[in-house]
Amino acid sequence: MTSAAPAFSSERFTGTERYVATDDLKLAVNAALALQRPLLIKGEPGTGKTMLAEEVAEALKRPLLQWHIKSTTKAHQGLYEYDAVSRLRDSQLGDEKVRDIGNYIVKGVLWRAFEANEPTVVLIDEIDKADIEFPNDLLRELDRMEFHVYETRQTVTAKHRPLIIITSNNEKDLPDAFLRRCFFHYINFPDRDTMKDIVAVHYPDIRADVLRAALDTFFALRDAPGLKKKPSTSEFLDWLRLLTNEALSADDISKTTGDLPLMAGALLKNEQDLTLLQRLAAMTRAGQRR
Repeated sequence: MTSAAPAFSSERFTGTERYVATDDLKLAVNAALALQRPLLIKGEPGTGKTMLAEEVAEALKRPLLQWHIKSTTKAHQGLYEYDAVSRLRDSQLGDEKVRDIGNYIVKGVLWRAFEANEPTVVLIDEIDKADIEFPNDLLRELDRMEFHVYETRQTVTAKHRPLIIITSNNEKDLPDAFLRRCFFHYINFPDRDTMKDIVAVHYPDIRADVLRAALDTFFALRDAPGLKKKPSTSEFLDWLRLLTNEALSADDISKTTGDLPLMAGALLKNEQDLTLLQRLAAMTRAGQRR
């Protein structure tokens, strides 16, 4: 046990003015703080997983360090990287700094979090994009809050245990050993009332009848069977912005253009879904004429 793992954290996340956090999401963040465990967040794209880390950092008055994962990302890059190419180039140029290998150690997000003089929030974003071994390769460091730098023969130990928030879009399953060490929370897609609260943060002056018509259209769209990609919260907010910019009325919104919502390109992002909705509308009209 390192000195970076106090028995209990008295910090509490209660949400922010810009982020509508449900009670169960607040409980999840506070459970991760209390347990000193990484918080693994899953949910549909556009449900605010990445933004959660930003808002938690703001609410707790902690610095935020972000590590956005790609398919080529390796676990050691979160700790450090040894820039052998630069060292070779400098040695060829006769640069004196090649004598100190530490000049070629590039600190990663976790190293910077470990050496910070105050507790931080670390976002490991979209961990499921990386290789299947990526989560397991981080287990020891996340458990022990320390790691060894082989090139300089030093051990880096966390001064404070960061709150680690990990997001996943469920592109691949994560290893059981990794899951056991996390507190897990799934962000459900907002229901109608929660969506109203979210809209109120972004568009506090929107007319009630316009919002009602937009919500009716949006949730009907999400309920359409067979959609390849259901519209997300962020796409709904973009659509609302277009509707309000055009000063459209509730009646305008309720109408369809070619059996599609007005400015459907803000909500639907592939031709298969556009075609599907047009076919469903045609089948409905045919059934009504019988």
